[in-house]
Amino acid sequence: MNADELAHGLFRVLETGDRSLAASVVADDNHNREAAVSPSACAIPGPAGVLASGAWMRFAFDELRFPVLGVAESEGQVWVRLRMQGRHTGAFVRFRDGALDQAIPPTGQRIDFEQVHVLGVRDGKVVSHEAVRDDVTMLGQLGVFPPSPAVGLRMVAWRLSGRAARAAAEVSGQADRAAEAYRSGVVANQA
Repeated sequence: MNADELAHGLFRVLETGDRSLAASVVADDNHNREAAVSPSACAIPGPAGVLASGAWMRFAFDELRFPVLGVAESEGQVWVRLRMQGRHTGAFVRFRDGALDQAIPPTGQRIDFEQVHVLGVRDGKVVSHEAVRDDVTMLGQLGVFPPSPAVGLRMVAWRLSGRAARAAAEVSGQADRAAEAYRSGVVANQA
């Protein structure tokens, strides 16, 4: 695949959870540096981890889209400039060292902000991923930064009531199932 096809394909996988497309654009040894703030399944190498990452993002954002604005290629790297768009309809849960760090309750707000992704490529597949995201803009669109009193109070209430922990468990389960569905399919196809 060429650079443009890889860029569009990778972000289409995140939007849709398409296992077949994941297998065609992501190498088995792919490493996602950005998985540090995601459920642990997102750190699994290869297509399974990418599918888990997509499940994590789709849990929080309906109508998730990544319109690609530009693609550049240089010596084993593909640079992708895009926008992340969607509607915040589920808890957006961030993790630290595999544990709940922050849960932003659904706000119903639309997000639309720019990101730059650096993909390592080898033999026509993605082998690594890093990102430069404008998370401050996204958090501002959700009312978290600067903190609006209403969103801040909801986040505290969610943590105290256990809803944040339940959301973390639920999204982790969805990410685990997305990764496992891919791995199960690979094993079945090899048998």
